[in-house]
Amino acid sequence: MLFLSPAESVKWRSLARRIENSEITPASSEGLVRRNLLPAFFFYAGTRLAVCGRMGEAVEWLEAGALHEDEELLSSTYLLGFLERQKSFTIPAPPFEDPRPFLHFAGVPVMKEARARFVSQAVRSLPELHHPVRLMDIGCGNGALTVDLLSALLESRRTGEIGEVLLIDSSPAMVVLATRALEEAFPGTPVTALEGRIQDFSGRIPGSYDIALSSLAFHHMPAEEKRVHLACLKPQIDHFLLFELDADNDFPEQCSPELALSVYQSYGRIIEFVFSHDAPVEVAVPCIDLFLMSELISILTRPRGIRSDYHMRKIQWDMLFQEILGPEFTLQCDSSCYADEYITLFAMHYGRGG
Repeated sequence: MLFLSPAESVKWRSLARRIENSEITPASSEGLVRRNLLPAFFFYAGTRLAVCGRMGEAVEWLEAGALHEDEELLSSTYLLGFLERQKSFTIPAPPFEDPRPFLHFAGVPVMKEARARFVSQAVRSLPELHHPVRLMDIGCGNGALTVDLLSALLESRRTGEIGEVLLIDSSPAMVVLATRALEEAFPGTPVTALEGRIQDFSGRIPGSYDIALSSLAFHHMPAEEKRVHLACLKPQIDHFLLFELDADNDFPEQCSPELALSVYQSYGRIIEFVFSHDAPVEVAVPCIDLFLMSELISILTRPRGIRSDYHMRKIQWDMLFQEILGPEFTLQCDSSCYADEYITLFAMHYGRGG
C-alpha cells in the first residue's frame, strides 16, 4: 500500500484548489507530484471535480490518468468505463439489493483462495470446543463462508457438533440464501436469521456464542460505531474472527488526498480481480457497477457518518480490538490471506483467555 507524506498531502490539497480554479491542466501537472503517484493524483483530481459536478473536466483528468496507468492498477480506466455506461457519478443502486453481483465477486479466484486461507487459519487458531459450537455470522452474505468454516471445524475435530447458527445481514435476499445453505449443509441444526445491520441488534442478541464471524462486513460503520457495537458484543462471545481488507478508508475525510489514494489502490485492484476472471461481460459488469463502483462512489462522494464503507488499516483493527476486547481477549491469529503491492486481505482472531 502506498502512502502520502504529510508534506505531499498538503501539496495535493493545494494543487486541487488550483485545478478547481482552472490554473492547472493535466498536461502541466506532470512533475508536480511523485512520479509513481501521478496516476493516483489524476484520479484524485478527476473524482474531486466529479464530486463538484464538473464532469467534463473530471473526464479530462481521468483520461489523462488512464494514459499513465499500468496494467496492475487501472482505477481511472475502470471509472471512465463506468461513467460511459451510467452517464453520471452517482450510485446506480444500493449495494447488495441484488445478491448476484456480490456472489460473483466472492467466486473470483483471488477471493475464493483468500477465503479458503481464512478458513484454514481460523480453524488452526481456534481451540477445541468440547460442546456443540454456537456461531454468529455478522454480514453472512449467502452463508457459504459459514458453511465452509463449520465444515472445517467438524472435519478437524475442533468440535463434534453444531449447536446453533445466528445469521445477520441487511439484505433480505442474502438472508434467504444463507438460511437455505446452512439448513442444507447441517440438517436439524437450529438456524436463526435476523434481517438488518449488526447496529440494529448488537445490544439485544439473546444468549452467548462461541464464535462471532465477520467477513467484509464490520467495515460498514465508522470507527466510533465499531467501538460501540463491538463493546455490546463482548459479553456474548468468546472468539471474534475477522476477514477484512486492509485499506485506509475510514478516518480520511471526503475529498482528502489520503482517501482518494486509498480508494485508487484498494478498489482498483479488486475491480481488476473481477475483470481478469473469465466470466461473461453481462455477469462481470453488474458486479462492478452495482457493487464495487457503488461502494467506491459512496466513499468518495459522502462524508464520514453517511457513506457506506469504512475499511480500516490492519493496525487500526488491532488497536480497536485491544481497546475494546482487551485484556480478557488476546490476539491469537494475525495473517495475510492475500497480499500484493496495493492491498492485503487478512485474517485476525481475538479470543477470550489463552
